Amino acid sequence: MGRIRDFWSRLRGPRPEPVRAPSRLIVGLGNPGPQYALTRHNIGFRVVERLADRAGAEWREEASLDARVTAIELAGEDCLLLEPQTFMNRSGRSVAAACERWPDLDPTTDVFVVYDDLDLPTGRIRLRASGGGGGHRGIGDVLDELGTRALPRLRFGVGHPGSGEEVIGWVLGPFPEDEEAELPAAVDRAADAIESALRDGIPAAMGQFNGSS
Repeated sequence: MGRIRDFWSRLRGPRPEPVRAPSRLIVGLGNPGPQYALTRHNIGFRVVERLADRAGAEWREEASLDARVTAIELAGEDCLLLEPQTFMNRSGRSVAAACERWPDLDPTTDVFVVYDDLDLPTGRIRLRASGGGGGHRGIGDVLDELGTRALPRLRFGVGHPGSGEEVIGWVLGPFPEDEEAELPAAVDRAADAIESALRDGIPAAMGQFNGSS
């Protein structure tokens, strides 16, 4: 039996190293799958992926969290970047699982969530230390699962279609070419804002980044 277990172990390959306990958890919200990658709803994924790219970090699947994760150092902090793979409306399950796994993480100070916002023009960002879900089911589920509204977050504007009946198609659709061309700079600015929030605190970062596009 031992030789059989060894055979299957070699066949599966080496086990990945366990994820080290982070001091900060940075969550990007979105939907899994290539068909959603360039949609407005997935801008949260794109922001945390920019942070990972800057650090040269590689993503891995973490089944216990139902998420993709990678570890980076940002502003002197050991950060875990997390992309829930639960689909948007159940994002809170992954975030809550991470907080349960590392109970030293305080959602009110150590967890940071990035997501799309219909009420901001495309590319505009807003940092907040707390607040409600504003009708966004992804962040709403995170707040419900964590049991607090005092959750630091960055809202990334994706514009509004003008009619509530068109919202679902809007957020699940791609940016038009002219907006897509300008997104890299806006995503970079969002990544800078997160780093500033970790380094200088949210009030200081709000003063620097909330007042301009």
